[in-house]
Amino acid sequence: MQHDPLLRPFALRHLTLRNRIITTSHEPAYAEDGMPKARYRAYHVERARAGVALTMTAGSASVSRDSPPAFNNILLYKDEVVPWLRDLAESCHAHGAAVMIQITHLGRRTRWDKGDWLPSISASTRKETAHRAFAKKAEDWDIARIIRDYADAAERVRAAGLDGIEVEAYGHLVDQFWSPLTNDLDAPWGGSAENRQQFAFAVLRAIRDRVGPDFIVGIRFTADERLPGGLTAADGLTFAQRLRDLGLVDFLNVIRGHIDTDAGLTDVIPIQGMRNAPFLDFAGHIRAETGLPTLHAAKIPDVATARHAIASGKLDLVGMTRAHMADPHIVARIVAGQEDEIRPCVGANYCLDRIYQGEAAHCIHNPATGRELTMPHVISRADRPRRVTIVGAGPAGLEAARVCAERGHAVTLFEAAPQAGGQILLTARSERRREMISIVDWRMRQCERHGVSFCFSCWADRDAVLDTAPDVVIVATGGFPDTSGLPAGQDLVSSAWDILSGDVAAGRNVLLYDDAGDHAALQAAEAIAATGAHLTIVTPDRTFAPEVMGMNLVPYLRALQARDVTFTVTYRLLSVARDGNGLVAMLGSDYGGARRDLAVDQVVVNYGTIPMDDLYFELRPLSRNGGEVDYDALIAGRPQTISSNDAASFSLFRIGDAVSSRNVHAAIYDALRLAKDL
Repeated sequence: MQHDPLLRPFALRHLTLRNRIITTSHEPAYAEDGMPKARYRAYHVERARAGVALTMTAGSASVSRDSPPAFNNILLYKDEVVPWLRDLAESCHAHGAAVMIQITHLGRRTRWDKGDWLPSISASTRKETAHRAFAKKAEDWDIARIIRDYADAAERVRAAGLDGIEVEAYGHLVDQFWSPLTNDLDAPWGGSAENRQQFAFAVLRAIRDRVGPDFIVGIRFTADERLPGGLTAADGLTFAQRLRDLGLVDFLNVIRGHIDTDAGLTDVIPIQGMRNAPFLDFAGHIRAETGLPTLHAAKIPDVATARHAIASGKLDLVGMTRAHMADPHIVARIVAGQEDEIRPCVGANYCLDRIYQGEAAHCIHNPATGRELTMPHVISRADRPRRVTIVGAGPAGLEAARVCAERGHAVTLFEAAPQAGGQILLTARSERRREMISIVDWRMRQCERHGVSFCFSCWADRDAVLDTAPDVVIVATGGFPDTSGLPAGQDLVSSAWDILSGDVAAGRNVLLYDDAGDHAALQAAEAIAATGAHLTIVTPDRTFAPEVMGMNLVPYLRALQARDVTFTVTYRLLSVARDGNGLVAMLGSDYGGARRDLAVDQVVVNYGTIPMDDLYFELRPLSRNGGEVDYDALIAGRPQTISSNDAASFSLFRIGDAVSSRNVHAAIYDALRLAKDL
């Protein structure tokens, strides 16, 4: 342990951190009424208990009323936040972790129709693309007020007993002042680079004057906007050196890029299929040139990369934030020599995309994250071992098998295919999304470790299931592509799955109709467009691929816009008919009588999936509960006890897409919250 660079302590001024692994500031959107209450506290405590050195709470805790929360941020301008922060800090300190919080004024990176309906404010009136905010240009009294708000917020944090604060300065008000792209003010706050930086220095001085010399103050800042006319890497380094020379900060957290668009945000926080640790060398350069303690986090998903970041001297503290959403026990597993047990982050970015849609963060394959009050990260043993038979080895079936086996049950799992994975096998065919297969691989290792009995290439009918003499049967057979949504010409179309599996080759002039708005359609679109075909993507929705969400949409659009692809929203596919050697697709609209015919040689449709539930309905009359689920017990975390057929020997449940067409997270969550109480 003492030779592992990740496990060496680090002295940040007077604060000794027990190792080099941290979770950087992020807003999981678990606040209640703007306060970090029990759910928020439990999330951070889980990571503190497992050994993280520093947990940085809040992405963008708001210091002013005209910085209303864009995604359920903590309201640091309210005095009532102090006891809630104190509870969080004391709970994490009890497990040996330091606690800090990021504070900010969002500036134009919010909307005027949130919170108290005050105008958003910035150093110019230029609109931010992401939030569509036309800001008021700050007046002198605004600037004085906001500087005071920063100091007030920092004082609240110190009163709560946290170890320090981080000022957010990428895409928010502080760097909106110093970027020439977003500052139209006159001197003394605008004009030259020195003038534009004065707001940041004034904020930091006000904070230091209020909290004193012994409280840790850092800054997370963009050291290179990577935009024409914006801040350059040289500008960022000069700014960092001035911060050092003025003695205004105790650490730097280095960002490279801009976040005012979905595309910019995705480059700053890369997702699956994008390069790991793309800005590590850049952050290391800033550290080398300033000598200041340096933090950094940008797609550092695995222990090997994190270890390199510290061992090479590029960073003093390494952020593994999304990785800790996938597995909060990373440090504990390193200490125990169990790195191969770490549940991997697959970069799906379900966590952040949900936040930017106004929802709480959830990990795509760890449904306990953010649900620490109700869902376990560590599975407890059952009082009585039982025989559990599971049908289907997709993500839902594998999770059910894993949890039941860890509970101590004897688990038999049937899978009709020769290997596990279900729909994820299709997803992982895309080179850009191949990391998704880790969802399957990790669960297979866990199942094998806990003695699950697998039967692959086994079509499990009723008799095969009954032959296992089960106490519990879980049907996780998934779904199959739905093509029934087309009123006429159903026999003339192919499904997105046909394309993804390679069972059907792409045509030369293709219509892809997406009624589900999910990844399947876009992955099929990428595969079709890559052949050089002309592709028209049609959706009845008023927005494109709404289930995919913003950051995940960026790589798709980059790939598709580089090809011969046309995007058409608000049109519905009504019918397909033969026309000589080709096809004619009739399109209509839900908005009125619009009609158009499109001549193509192939129509591909994506209507989601239909449950493969024949086995479930065969088993229902033979089961103790008739397949019924006590939802109150399920939600409350109590065992299922329904017994409507006392003569039966087993209870029956179904999960995942065998119930209805949803997503990977829903399937795995179905499995965990059912199986943890069996």
